Amino acid sequence: MKVAVIGAGYAGLAAAVELAAQGIPVTVFEAARQLGGRARRVDYRNMALDNGQHIFIGAYRETLRLMRMTGADPAELLLRLPLQLVIPGRFRLQAAPLPAPLHLALGLLTARGLTWGERLSAARFMSNMRRRGFRLSEDISAGKMLTMHGQTGNLRRYLWEPLCIGALNTPLESASAQVFLNVLRDSLAGSRADSDMLLPLANLTRLFPEHAAAFLNSHGGKINHSQTVLAVKAEAAGFTLEMRSGAEKFDKVICAVPPQRLAALTANLPELAEARALVSRFSYQPIYSVFLQYPAATRLPRPMIGLNGGVTQWVFDRGQLNQEPGMLCAVISAEGPHQTLDHDELAQRVHEELLAALPDLPQPQWHKVIAEKRATFACSPGLERPGQVTPLPNFYLAGDYTASDYPATIESAVRSGVKCAQLILESP
Repeated sequence: MKVAVIGAGYAGLAAAVELAAQGIPVTVFEAARQLGGRARRVDYRNMALDNGQHIFIGAYRETLRLMRMTGADPAELLLRLPLQLVIPGRFRLQAAPLPAPLHLALGLLTARGLTWGERLSAARFMSNMRRRGFRLSEDISAGKMLTMHGQTGNLRRYLWEPLCIGALNTPLESASAQVFLNVLRDSLAGSRADSDMLLPLANLTRLFPEHAAAFLNSHGGKINHSQTVLAVKAEAAGFTLEMRSGAEKFDKVICAVPPQRLAALTANLPELAEARALVSRFSYQPIYSVFLQYPAATRLPRPMIGLNGGVTQWVFDRGQLNQEPGMLCAVISAEGPHQTLDHDELAQRVHEELLAALPDLPQPQWHKVIAEKRATFACSPGLERPGQVTPLPNFYLAGDYTASDYPATIESAVRSGVKCAQLILESP
Protein backbone atom coordinates (compact mmCIF):
# COMPACT_ATOMS: atom_id res chain seq x y z
CA MET A 1 0.00 0.00 0.00
CA LYS A 2 1.39 3.40 -1.01
CA VAL A 3 -0.07 6.24 1.05
CA ALA A 4 0.58 9.94 0.51
CA VAL A 5 -0.09 12.67 3.04
CA ILE A 6 -0.22 16.19 1.62
CA GLY A 7 0.72 18.65 4.35
CA ALA A 8 3.02 18.27 7.36
CA GLY A 9 1.04 20.21 9.91
CA TYR A 10 -0.19 18.53 13.07
CA ALA A 11 -3.06 16.81 11.21
CA GLY A 12 -0.91 15.36 8.43
CA LEU A 13 1.84 14.26 10.78
CA ALA A 14 -0.67 12.65 13.15
CA ALA A 15 -2.08 10.60 10.27
CA ALA A 16 1.39 9.60 9.08
CA VAL A 17 2.57 8.58 12.56
CA GLU A 18 -0.56 6.53 13.21
CA LEU A 19 -0.08 4.64 9.93
CA ALA A 20 3.66 4.19 10.41
CA ALA A 21 3.06 2.71 13.86
CA GLN A 22 0.99 0.00 12.14
CA GLY A 23 3.72 -0.82 9.64
CA ILE A 24 2.48 1.28 6.73
CA PRO A 25 5.22 3.60 5.42
CA VAL A 26 3.94 6.99 4.34
CA THR A 27 5.29 9.69 2.03
CA VAL A 28 4.56 13.19 3.32
CA PHE A 29 4.70 16.25 1.07
CA GLU A 30 5.20 19.66 2.68
CA ALA A 31 5.35 22.92 0.73
CA ALA A 32 7.24 24.80 3.44
CA ARG A 33 10.70 24.23 4.85
CA GLN A 34 9.37 24.02 8.40
CA LEU A 35 7.11 21.33 9.79
CA GLY A 36 4.02 22.19 11.81
CA GLY A 37 1.77 24.11 9.41
CA ARG A 38 0.04 26.93 11.27
CA ALA A 39 1.67 25.82 14.55
CA ARG A 40 5.35 26.04 13.73
CA ARG A 41 8.68 27.56 14.67
CA VAL A 42 9.66 30.93 13.22
CA ASP A 43 13.39 31.70 13.15
CA TYR A 44 14.25 35.31 13.96
CA ARG A 45 17.45 36.90 15.33
CA ASN A 46 18.93 33.46 15.99
CA MET A 47 15.91 32.64 18.13
CA ALA A 48 13.16 30.08 17.68
CA LEU A 49 9.90 32.01 18.02
CA ASP A 50 6.45 30.63 17.19
CA ASN A 51 3.66 31.80 14.90
CA GLY A 52 1.27 31.58 17.85
CA GLN A 53 1.57 30.86 21.56
CA HIS A 54 -0.66 27.85 22.00
CA ILE A 55 -2.08 26.56 25.26
CA PHE A 56 -2.64 22.83 25.53
CA ILE A 57 -5.01 21.34 28.09
CA GLY A 58 -5.07 17.99 29.83
CA ALA A 59 -8.02 16.90 27.67
CA TYR A 60 -5.76 16.84 24.57
CA ARG A 61 -5.56 13.06 24.84
CA GLU A 62 -4.71 12.23 21.24
CA THR A 63 -2.00 14.89 21.00
CA LEU A 64 -0.41 13.68 24.23
CA ARG A 65 -0.65 10.04 23.12
CA LEU A 66 1.10 10.70 19.82
CA MET A 67 3.73 12.80 21.53
CA ARG A 68 4.57 9.85 23.77
CA MET A 69 4.48 7.45 20.83
CA THR A 70 7.10 9.47 18.95
CA GLY A 71 9.36 9.99 21.96
CA ALA A 72 8.27 13.55 22.79
CA ASP A 73 7.84 13.41 26.57
CA PRO A 74 4.98 15.72 27.65
CA ALA A 75 6.47 15.89 31.15
CA GLU A 76 9.61 17.50 29.71
CA LEU A 77 8.08 19.57 26.92
CA LEU A 78 4.94 20.92 28.64
CA LEU A 79 4.56 22.76 31.96
CA ARG A 80 1.44 21.34 33.64
CA LEU A 81 -0.42 23.80 35.84
CA PRO A 82 -3.88 23.60 37.44
CA LEU A 83 -6.45 25.68 35.58
CA GLN A 84 -5.73 29.32 36.42
CA LEU A 85 -6.95 32.54 34.86
CA VAL A 86 -5.22 35.59 36.29
CA ILE A 87 -5.67 39.24 35.31
CA PRO A 88 -3.40 41.13 37.73
CA GLY A 89 -5.36 43.41 40.05
CA ARG A 90 -8.72 42.42 38.57
CA PHE A 91 -9.46 38.70 38.50
CA ARG A 92 -8.07 35.39 39.70
CA LEU A 93 -9.52 31.91 39.36
CA GLN A 94 -7.67 28.68 40.13
CA ALA A 95 -8.99 25.15 40.23
CA ALA A 96 -8.86 23.59 43.69
CA PRO A 97 -6.85 20.40 44.43
CA LEU A 98 -10.04 18.35 44.68
CA PRO A 99 -11.72 15.68 42.50
CA ALA A 100 -14.01 16.85 39.71
CA PRO A 101 -16.44 18.60 39.75
CA LEU A 102 -15.48 20.01 43.16
CA HIS A 103 -12.19 21.38 41.78
CA LEU A 104 -14.06 23.82 39.54
CA ALA A 105 -16.94 24.53 41.93
CA LEU A 106 -14.59 25.59 44.69
CA GLY A 107 -12.45 27.49 42.19
CA LEU A 108 -15.48 29.49 41.07
CA LEU A 109 -16.70 30.12 44.61
CA THR A 110 -13.30 31.46 45.69
CA ALA A 111 -12.56 33.45 42.53
CA ARG A 112 -11.39 37.02 43.13
CA GLY A 113 -12.87 39.87 41.14
CA LEU A 114 -16.42 38.50 41.18
CA THR A 115 -19.29 39.21 43.54
CA TRP A 116 -20.83 36.34 45.49
CA GLY A 117 -23.82 36.53 43.19
CA GLU A 118 -21.62 36.19 40.11
CA ARG A 119 -19.73 33.24 41.60
CA LEU A 120 -22.96 31.40 42.38
CA SER A 121 -24.34 32.27 38.96
CA ALA A 122 -21.30 30.74 37.24
CA ALA A 123 -21.57 27.58 39.34
CA ARG A 124 -25.30 27.28 38.55
CA PHE A 125 -24.61 27.78 34.84
CA MET A 126 -22.08 24.95 34.75
CA SER A 127 -24.38 22.70 36.79
CA ASN A 128 -27.28 23.49 34.44
CA MET A 129 -25.21 22.73 31.35
CA ARG A 130 -23.98 19.47 32.90
CA ARG A 131 -27.57 18.32 33.47
CA ARG A 132 -28.31 19.06 29.81
CA GLY A 133 -25.30 17.09 28.68
CA PHE A 134 -23.83 20.34 27.33
CA ARG A 135 -26.24 20.10 24.39
CA LEU A 136 -28.43 22.80 22.87
CA SER A 137 -31.61 22.12 20.90
CA GLU A 138 -30.42 24.73 18.40
CA ASP A 139 -27.05 26.37 18.00
CA ILE A 140 -26.93 30.10 18.75
CA SER A 141 -24.15 32.57 19.46
CA ALA A 142 -22.17 32.07 22.64
CA GLY A 143 -22.92 35.66 23.61
CA LYS A 144 -26.67 35.12 23.33
CA MET A 145 -26.48 31.87 25.32
CA LEU A 146 -24.55 33.53 28.14
CA THR A 147 -27.01 36.42 28.29
CA MET A 148 -29.92 33.97 28.50
CA HIS A 149 -28.29 32.36 31.52
CA GLY A 150 -27.38 35.58 33.31
CA GLN A 151 -23.65 35.35 32.63
CA THR A 152 -23.02 39.09 32.40
CA GLY A 153 -20.80 41.80 33.88
CA ASN A 154 -17.39 40.83 35.21
CA LEU A 155 -18.34 37.17 34.96
CA ARG A 156 -18.67 37.50 31.24
CA ARG A 157 -15.76 39.94 30.85
CA TYR A 158 -13.13 38.08 32.87
CA LEU A 159 -14.16 34.42 32.58
CA TRP A 160 -16.35 33.41 29.65
CA GLU A 161 -15.17 35.88 27.01
CA PRO A 162 -11.43 35.08 27.42
CA LEU A 163 -12.19 31.35 27.41
CA CYS A 164 -14.35 31.58 24.29
CA ILE A 165 -11.97 33.75 22.30
CA GLY A 166 -9.00 31.67 23.42
CA ALA A 167 -10.60 28.36 22.44
CA LEU A 168 -12.67 29.28 19.36
CA ASN A 169 -10.65 32.28 18.12
CA THR A 170 -13.99 33.91 17.36
CA PRO A 171 -15.68 36.89 19.09
CA LEU A 172 -18.30 35.94 21.64
CA GLU A 173 -21.21 37.47 19.73
CA SER A 174 -20.48 35.45 16.58
CA ALA A 175 -19.07 32.25 18.12
CA SER A 176 -20.93 28.93 18.20
CA ALA A 177 -22.47 28.32 21.62
CA GLN A 178 -22.56 24.57 20.98
CA VAL A 179 -18.87 24.31 20.13
CA PHE A 180 -18.05 26.47 23.16
CA LEU A 181 -20.09 24.09 25.32
CA ASN A 182 -18.23 21.13 23.81
CA VAL A 183 -14.98 22.73 24.96
CA LEU A 184 -16.36 23.38 28.45
CA ARG A 185 -17.67 19.79 28.63
CA ASP A 186 -14.30 18.22 27.94
CA SER A 187 -12.16 20.68 29.90
CA LEU A 188 -13.79 22.47 32.81
CA ALA A 189 -16.43 19.76 33.30
CA GLY A 190 -14.03 16.86 32.76
CA SER A 191 -11.63 15.39 35.28
CA ARG A 192 -9.33 17.64 37.25
CA ALA A 193 -6.44 16.60 34.99
CA ASP A 194 -8.49 17.41 31.88
CA SER A 195 -8.76 21.05 32.96
CA ASP A 196 -5.02 21.40 33.58
CA MET A 197 -3.18 23.96 31.45
CA LEU A 198 -0.14 22.63 29.57
CA LEU A 199 2.20 25.43 28.51
CA PRO A 200 4.84 24.56 25.87
CA LEU A 201 8.45 24.56 27.08
CA ALA A 202 9.76 24.21 23.53
CA ASN A 203 8.94 25.77 20.17
CA LEU A 204 5.93 24.34 18.36
CA THR A 205 7.97 22.49 15.73
CA ARG A 206 10.09 20.83 18.40
CA LEU A 207 7.05 19.95 20.48
CA PHE A 208 5.76 17.24 18.13
CA PRO A 209 6.57 17.68 14.41
CA GLU A 210 10.32 17.05 14.71
CA HIS A 211 9.73 13.94 16.80
CA ALA A 212 7.08 12.79 14.33
CA ALA A 213 9.53 13.21 11.44
CA ALA A 214 12.18 11.12 13.22
CA PHE A 215 9.57 8.47 14.00
CA LEU A 216 8.47 8.31 10.35
CA ASN A 217 12.04 8.03 9.09
CA SER A 218 12.74 5.16 11.48
CA HIS A 219 9.59 3.36 10.32
CA GLY A 220 10.22 3.48 6.59
CA GLY A 221 8.40 6.74 5.87
CA LYS A 222 9.63 9.86 4.16
CA ILE A 223 9.02 13.61 4.39
CA ASN A 224 9.60 15.75 1.31
CA HIS A 225 10.27 19.33 2.47
CA SER A 226 9.69 22.32 0.17
CA GLN A 227 7.69 20.06 -2.16
CA THR A 228 4.42 21.61 -3.26
CA VAL A 229 1.76 19.29 -4.64
CA LEU A 230 0.14 21.26 -7.44
CA ALA A 231 -2.72 18.92 -8.31
CA VAL A 232 -4.19 15.50 -7.58
CA LYS A 233 -5.60 13.32 -10.37
CA ALA A 234 -7.74 10.26 -9.74
CA GLU A 235 -7.04 7.22 -11.89
CA ALA A 236 -8.36 3.68 -12.08
CA ALA A 237 -5.48 2.37 -9.97
CA GLY A 238 -5.20 5.22 -7.48
CA PHE A 239 -3.94 8.78 -7.65
CA THR A 240 -1.23 10.80 -9.31
CA LEU A 241 0.29 13.69 -7.41
CA GLU A 242 1.71 16.35 -9.69
CA MET A 243 4.65 18.50 -8.61
CA ARG A 244 7.10 20.78 -10.35
CA SER A 245 9.72 18.05 -10.09
CA GLY A 246 7.47 15.42 -11.67
CA ALA A 247 4.63 13.11 -10.69
CA GLU A 248 4.21 10.16 -8.33
CA LYS A 249 1.47 7.54 -7.96
CA PHE A 250 -0.20 6.44 -4.75
CA ASP A 251 -3.00 4.07 -3.73
CA LYS A 252 -4.48 6.30 -1.02
CA VAL A 253 -4.22 10.01 -0.23
CA ILE A 254 -4.80 12.04 2.91
CA CYS A 255 -5.20 15.72 2.07
CA ALA A 256 -4.06 17.71 5.11
CA VAL A 257 -3.65 21.17 3.63
CA PRO A 258 -5.30 24.33 5.01
CA PRO A 259 -8.89 24.85 3.81
CA GLN A 260 -7.76 27.81 1.69
CA ARG A 261 -5.72 25.44 -0.49
CA LEU A 262 -8.37 22.76 -0.93
CA ALA A 263 -10.08 24.22 -4.01
CA ALA A 264 -6.94 24.55 -6.12
CA LEU A 265 -5.50 21.22 -5.06
CA THR A 266 -8.66 19.21 -5.76
CA ALA A 267 -9.90 21.10 -8.85
CA ASN A 268 -9.53 17.91 -10.92
CA LEU A 269 -11.68 15.88 -8.51
CA PRO A 270 -15.41 16.47 -9.11
CA GLU A 271 -16.25 14.21 -6.15
CA LEU A 272 -14.83 16.92 -3.86
CA ALA A 273 -17.27 19.58 -5.12
CA GLU A 274 -19.39 19.53 -1.96
CA ALA A 275 -16.34 19.84 0.31
CA ARG A 276 -15.08 22.75 -1.77
CA ALA A 277 -18.49 24.41 -1.56
CA LEU A 278 -18.59 24.09 2.23
CA VAL A 279 -15.10 25.52 2.60
CA SER A 280 -15.87 28.39 0.21
CA ARG A 281 -18.45 29.61 2.74
CA PHE A 282 -15.89 29.83 5.53
CA SER A 283 -14.72 33.14 6.89
CA TYR A 284 -11.49 33.40 8.84
CA GLN A 285 -10.13 34.93 12.02
CA PRO A 286 -6.58 36.15 12.74
CA ILE A 287 -4.11 35.53 15.55
CA TYR A 288 -1.40 38.10 16.25
CA SER A 289 1.67 37.22 18.32
CA VAL A 290 3.66 40.20 19.56
CA PHE A 291 7.15 39.32 20.83
CA LEU A 292 8.81 41.96 23.00
CA GLN A 293 12.42 41.56 24.08
CA TYR A 294 13.10 43.23 27.43
CA PRO A 295 16.28 43.12 29.56
CA ALA A 296 17.07 39.57 30.68
CA ALA A 297 16.02 40.23 34.29
CA THR A 298 12.44 41.07 33.24
CA ARG A 299 9.91 38.51 34.51
CA LEU A 300 6.17 38.22 34.82
CA PRO A 301 4.73 37.25 38.23
CA ARG A 302 3.77 33.89 36.68
CA PRO A 303 4.38 32.14 33.33
CA MET A 304 1.11 33.44 31.87
CA ILE A 305 -1.17 36.33 32.73
CA GLY A 306 -4.24 37.90 31.17
CA LEU A 307 -4.97 41.55 30.38
CA ASN A 308 -8.33 43.22 29.89
CA GLY A 309 -9.57 46.51 28.50
CA GLY A 310 -7.14 46.88 25.60
CA VAL A 311 -6.09 44.82 22.62
CA THR A 312 -3.83 42.39 24.54
CA GLN A 313 -5.49 39.25 25.86
CA TRP A 314 -2.74 36.93 27.15
CA VAL A 315 0.95 37.42 27.85
CA PHE A 316 3.49 34.61 28.19
CA ASP A 317 6.89 34.82 29.86
CA ARG A 318 9.13 32.90 27.48
CA GLY A 319 12.00 33.30 29.91
CA GLN A 320 10.16 31.06 32.35
CA LEU A 321 8.83 28.77 29.61
CA ASN A 322 11.32 28.66 26.73
CA GLN A 323 14.58 29.76 28.36
CA GLU A 324 14.48 33.07 26.51
CA PRO A 325 15.18 35.57 29.36
CA GLY A 326 13.30 38.83 29.08
CA MET A 327 11.14 37.71 26.16
CA LEU A 328 7.40 38.32 26.56
CA CYS A 329 4.86 37.17 24.00
CA ALA A 330 1.47 38.86 23.83
CA VAL A 331 -1.32 37.01 22.03
CA ILE A 332 -4.30 38.71 20.40
CA SER A 333 -6.93 36.29 19.12
CA ALA A 334 -9.78 37.04 16.71
CA GLU A 335 -10.60 40.24 14.86
CA GLY A 336 -10.44 43.66 16.46
CA PRO A 337 -9.08 47.21 16.35
CA HIS A 338 -5.49 45.95 16.52
CA GLN A 339 -5.77 45.02 12.83
CA THR A 340 -5.78 48.71 11.88
CA LEU A 341 -2.32 49.28 13.43
CA ASP A 342 0.97 48.67 11.71
CA HIS A 343 3.39 46.33 13.49
CA ASP A 344 5.40 49.09 15.19
CA GLU A 345 2.23 50.77 16.46
CA LEU A 346 0.83 47.46 17.68
CA ALA A 347 4.01 46.58 19.56
CA GLN A 348 3.97 50.00 21.25
CA ARG A 349 0.29 49.59 22.17
CA VAL A 350 0.98 46.18 23.73
CA HIS A 351 3.94 47.60 25.68
CA GLU A 352 1.78 50.44 27.04
CA GLU A 353 -0.90 47.95 28.14
CA LEU A 354 1.73 45.81 29.84
CA LEU A 355 3.13 48.91 31.52
CA ALA A 356 -0.28 49.70 33.01
CA ALA A 357 -0.32 46.26 34.67
CA LEU A 358 3.40 46.12 35.45
CA PRO A 359 4.54 49.69 36.25
CA ASP A 360 8.25 48.78 36.60
CA LEU A 361 8.50 47.35 33.10
CA PRO A 362 11.39 48.90 31.12
CA GLN A 363 11.31 49.83 27.45
CA PRO A 364 11.62 46.83 25.09
CA GLN A 365 14.88 46.44 23.18
CA TRP A 366 13.20 45.13 20.03
CA HIS A 367 9.95 43.57 18.90
CA LYS A 368 8.61 41.16 16.33
CA VAL A 369 4.95 40.83 15.29
CA ILE A 370 3.82 37.61 13.63
CA ALA A 371 0.35 37.93 12.11
CA GLU A 372 -1.55 34.86 10.94
CA LYS A 373 -4.37 36.72 9.22
CA ARG A 374 -6.34 33.56 8.46
CA ALA A 375 -5.23 31.50 11.42
CA THR A 376 -8.51 29.61 11.86
CA PHE A 377 -11.98 29.46 10.39
CA ALA A 378 -14.56 31.59 12.18
CA CYS A 379 -16.39 29.11 14.40
CA SER A 380 -19.90 30.46 13.90
CA PRO A 381 -23.24 28.90 14.94
CA GLY A 382 -24.39 25.99 12.80
CA LEU A 383 -21.29 26.03 10.60
CA GLU A 384 -21.20 22.94 8.39
CA ARG A 385 -17.73 21.43 7.94
CA PRO A 386 -16.62 18.70 5.52
CA GLY A 387 -16.04 15.23 6.92
CA GLN A 388 -12.87 13.19 6.79
CA VAL A 389 -14.51 10.64 4.47
CA THR A 390 -15.16 11.91 0.94
CA PRO A 391 -17.26 10.51 -1.94
CA LEU A 392 -13.97 9.68 -3.68
CA PRO A 393 -12.79 6.27 -2.44
CA ASN A 394 -9.37 6.25 -0.77
CA PHE A 395 -9.19 10.05 -0.61
CA TYR A 396 -9.54 11.61 2.86
CA LEU A 397 -9.53 15.09 4.38
CA ALA A 398 -7.61 15.95 7.55
CA GLY A 399 -7.33 19.26 9.32
CA ASP A 400 -8.73 21.30 12.18
CA TYR A 401 -11.42 22.59 9.80
CA THR A 402 -12.99 19.17 9.17
CA ALA A 403 -16.09 17.93 10.99
CA SER A 404 -15.51 17.76 14.73
CA ASP A 405 -16.97 18.65 18.10
CA TYR A 406 -14.06 21.03 18.55
CA PRO A 407 -13.02 24.38 17.12
CA ALA A 408 -9.78 24.82 15.16
CA THR A 409 -7.26 23.60 17.73
CA ILE A 410 -4.17 21.40 17.66
CA GLU A 411 -6.19 18.60 19.25
CA SER A 412 -8.91 18.75 16.58
CA ALA A 413 -6.22 18.68 13.89
CA VAL A 414 -4.56 15.65 15.47
CA ARG A 415 -7.85 13.82 15.93
CA SER A 416 -8.77 14.36 12.29
CA GLY A 417 -5.44 12.91 11.18
CA VAL A 418 -5.81 9.90 13.46
CA LYS A 419 -9.32 9.26 12.14
CA CYS A 420 -8.09 9.32 8.53
CA ALA A 421 -5.37 6.82 9.42
CA GLN A 422 -7.90 4.54 11.11
CA LEU A 423 -10.16 4.69 8.05
CA ILE A 424 -7.25 3.55 5.88
CA LEU A 425 -6.33 0.78 8.32
CA GLU A 426 -9.94 -0.46 8.24
CA SER A 427 -10.25 -0.25 4.45
CA PRO A 428 -9.89 -3.32 2.18
